[in-house]
Amino acid sequence: MTSKERVYAALEGRIPDRVPYGEFAVDFDTVERILGRETYLRAKAESQIAFWEGRDDEVAQSWLEDHIELHKKLGLDIVTFPMATWEMPPPGDDPPPRRIDANTWEDRRGRIYKLSDATRDITCVHDPVRDARVFTAAEFEKEPEPLRPDERSWKILDAVIQEFKAEKFICGPSGGSVGIVLLGGMERGLFELAANPDAVRAATAYLVRRQNLADAAFIHPDSDAVMWAEDLGYKTGPLIGPAMFRDLFLEANKERARNVKGKFGKKILMHCCGNINLLLDFFIDIGFDAYQSIQPTAGMDICRLKKDYGDRIALWGGIAVEHLVGGTPEEVRADVRRAMACAKPGGRFILGASHSIAVGTKYDNFMAMLDEYTKLCQY
Repeated sequence: MTSKERVYAALEGRIPDRVPYGEFAVDFDTVERILGRETYLRAKAESQIAFWEGRDDEVAQSWLEDHIELHKKLGLDIVTFPMATWEMPPPGDDPPPRRIDANTWEDRRGRIYKLSDATRDITCVHDPVRDARVFTAAEFEKEPEPLRPDERSWKILDAVIQEFKAEKFICGPSGGSVGIVLLGGMERGLFELAANPDAVRAATAYLVRRQNLADAAFIHPDSDAVMWAEDLGYKTGPLIGPAMFRDLFLEANKERARNVKGKFGKKILMHCCGNINLLLDFFIDIGFDAYQSIQPTAGMDICRLKKDYGDRIALWGGIAVEHLVGGTPEEVRADVRRAMACAKPGGRFILGASHSIAVGTKYDNFMAMLDEYTKLCQY
């Protein structure tokens, strides 16, 4: 079987020749070990700083060339396009943010950005424009403007897809997911759900219209699937209860899935961290073909999920990212053995990390995972 055939078999409940292996993302420090050089691929902070400094072409070249070389050297069955792998920032006239200190920037609107040394992310930690905004239902009654990817972004996306489309399972972008609509960010958005549900409903309906429209521009014709990334839970439960999800967001997510699957014929793979046990029946109702991440430290046990849901949705995960980053090779090997023992039988299983090959992953742990996988992957 090719990688493409192998993943299709796993998603559709057929038994492939071996368990497919894939990752939502492989972060830059592991990419650099594999390629033997520095990269901007999944180097989110370094890429953002380069954009601010006007080095767009340098980043674009790295994203294209290093994405292709990584997949040639690493035996991933699935090609993905998460953040910092293909989507260039749109051109604009705004000056770059002013650097305040080694880890802090401020833009002309007063937004403050902070660098995390641990995760190598740059995050907006203060946005006075967003924080002062008042959301109303009326503002979302307009018809959305068509969205299109930047030509530079599409060039990267297309080059990678053309390289691998005959062999590997291509999981590309789309107009976007819905998940849970949080107006104004996480903390503010949870408050708006309770205090301003009319605006949330209107914003959700607008988002569906806009993203259905954008699918035509963002879904690559040679892709096999789209991947949506929405963290709907924290360590002990979902961000909202199932009754609220059903009331506000279930039909919106189903409509998005119908557009992607019915109009474009693509599979949908869902990346979701946190404890979302109470939402899994909705994942199946929406039509997701696979659930990726499966965070064991948040109570998401792949063996239990296989027993309860393994005949209705493919499960993608099994290796705790915490063990890859902070554990030992033997702990990682034990994760592989356990996942293979309980999730491999009957198919509908893809091996991978519980999130990604994240920043800080020990290379020896990653190699141990691949070695143990090779020993046990055949059906």
